[in-house]
Amino acid sequence: MLVRIVGAVFAAMTLFGVGPEWIVGENTGQVVLFDVIAALVAFFLFASFLLPLLTDFGGMEFVGTLLHRVFRTIFRLPGRSAVDATASWLGDGTVGVIITSKQYEKGYYSARESAVIATNFSIVSITFALLVANFTEIGHLFIPFYLTVTASGLVAAIIVPRLPPLSRKRDDYWPATGKQVAADSGEGLSLFRWGLQRAMKRAAHSPSFGQLLRDGATTYAEILFGLLPLIMAIGTTGIAIAEYTPIFNWLTFPLVPVLEAMHVPEAAAAAPALLAGFADMFLPAILATSIESEFTRFVIAALSVTQLIYMSEVGAVILKSNVPLNIFELAAIFLIRTVITFPIIVGIAHLFVF
Repeated sequence: MLVRIVGAVFAAMTLFGVGPEWIVGENTGQVVLFDVIAALVAFFLFASFLLPLLTDFGGMEFVGTLLHRVFRTIFRLPGRSAVDATASWLGDGTVGVIITSKQYEKGYYSARESAVIATNFSIVSITFALLVANFTEIGHLFIPFYLTVTASGLVAAIIVPRLPPLSRKRDDYWPATGKQVAADSGEGLSLFRWGLQRAMKRAAHSPSFGQLLRDGATTYAEILFGLLPLIMAIGTTGIAIAEYTPIFNWLTFPLVPVLEAMHVPEAAAAAPALLAGFADMFLPAILATSIESEFTRFVIAALSVTQLIYMSEVGAVILKSNVPLNIFELAAIFLIRTVITFPIIVGIAHLFVF
């Protein structure tokens, strides 16, 4: 409650331009309020009212059946998690987290599956990836940029769930609902027919239009008054720490020799951007604008899009949800994703792009 009050105060101060620069500044509070939260209001409206059309009318059952074997073998996840990734890709990573949390509460994901999906498949939307590319002045390289993001993200999605803390999560289901996933296998039917049959069965028990409106309005109100103040408080504080203190410089100082050994130009200027994304997804792009090397800006932009755990947005949504992850586990996953994806991005940039 205290954090939400702080967030509401920060929002009011930023809106009216009253208060210290570290709160209401152009690169701190204004970024969170006018860029992040303004976009999320629209995204959450979409998520609250339209995404039940995917989750409650058979879409996840159909896709899940078709992709079950592939996703279970490669990612150790049910095929229906592809819907979470698609919703994130088309809308926003927070949309994917909302779907994941709701599916966990309804008994369709286990605790482990929900934690893995929220931190590895709640991907950055393609529109935001394009925004980052243009902001860092590598828009003309968007195709190799996004292919690099995709390749490194897939490798991370394979490796990260097999490491702690995600590997230690248990396959327990939400106590109030229990496991709701069908155990039968549809013997004698093709995958398409079996998926269609499961989808129609799920659609037959879908909520009424009035119930959808009530549930959507309730979800949207909870997000507006419960989540957005958290994002404002956490995001503004995180960006202020990066902008007005040398903490990120201190933390990343040992990484400078590593970047130099990997032949990353302007290593000292690039190092703070490696960890700044934990505070806000756009912060690395802001830091990259002062770097002249196009190679380094390419690497920072690609890394920022693959790190996924941004406390001003996705991280705050996960903490607010019932997905069983705490802030220390999110920080660990962020670091693991950074360690895995960074050398891949640098390698691809050296070999194929520059």
